[in-house]
Amino acid sequence: MSEERKRTAKEIIESYDGPALRIMEVCGTHTHEIFRLGIRKLLPEQVELISGPGCPVCVTPVGFIDEAIYLALECGATICTFGDLVRVPGTQMSLAGAREKGAKVHIVYSPVDAEQYAKEHPEEQVVFLSVGFETTTPAGCLSVKKAREDGLNNYSMLVANKTMPRAYEALKGSADVFLYPGHVNAITGTELCESLVQEGVSGVVAGFTARELLTALAVSLVKYQEGKPFFVNCYPRVVTREGSREAQRLVDELMEACDSEWRGLGTIPGSGLVLREEWQAFDARKKFNMPKIEGRSNPACRCGDVLQGKCKPSDCKVFGKGCTPQHPIGACMVSNEGACSAFYQYS
Repeated sequence: MSEERKRTAKEIIESYDGPALRIMEVCGTHTHEIFRLGIRKLLPEQVELISGPGCPVCVTPVGFIDEAIYLALECGATICTFGDLVRVPGTQMSLAGAREKGAKVHIVYSPVDAEQYAKEHPEEQVVFLSVGFETTTPAGCLSVKKAREDGLNNYSMLVANKTMPRAYEALKGSADVFLYPGHVNAITGTELCESLVQEGVSGVVAGFTARELLTALAVSLVKYQEGKPFFVNCYPRVVTREGSREAQRLVDELMEACDSEWRGLGTIPGSGLVLREEWQAFDARKKFNMPKIEGRSNPACRCGDVLQGKCKPSDCKVFGKGCTPQHPIGACMVSNEGACSAFYQYS
């Protein structure tokens, strides 16, 4: 008898008749790509995809936006930022609203662009809004090193960078399988994900093409039926066990861990980053002697619940009504990686 034909990932997914399971897309880009590629339509009804806290703009708390507005309006700083952050609501207004009041907000595509802007405008105090996970943090560190090399005293960063390991631990039990973000693991490696298996946490690292996403989902379904925790790297062409040692060394040279507030998850110990003491001349909070600012989110917004996988965006009463991409109430509707944005655009 000839060997049984190997099934494709698509066939495995469509024919799945195992137990119910919830798979959390930790990465916002995964959420958007799975929607865009129509992969959700292939899943059997007992397999549920839920969105997690993998969008850096979405998990950045309201207070950070308020801090940026304070620096712009009260301190006269020029804010350099990625475009996604401009329309994220603060307690009273967004950066777009602050710009209407005279704040100087300059859109950049990388922290290095912000450092270059500061070099070209020595008469301005320039603050880069540094948000993101392990993927984007090294670029922020490079901009600070470049600013020191260039002898700049008008460049600093308002830091809200976060790291994923403690977030995974905080989310234990919220899903049966994590779909780990490929770009984060390209920096961190897979050692942490492997160790989480010992704590009962299952997951697969996924890439971003249709083939890579289907493979990761199919592997999740097959391994889940074995009945024990697992980890599989389904993105080996980019992700290695050790990750990028050079990027890790750069971040460790300039930054150290701190407690950090995550929208929806509260304060997670050791999950944030702050510039080390020898680099604090480039820390905007220190430089401008900023007061402690605590933001207040709109109570109608359920971004926090969406980021924890407690509800779908469509469960929020203001989704698609009071809250749209044109008039967002919460960060998950603003960001290009936000779950609410994906649900609004594709479903």
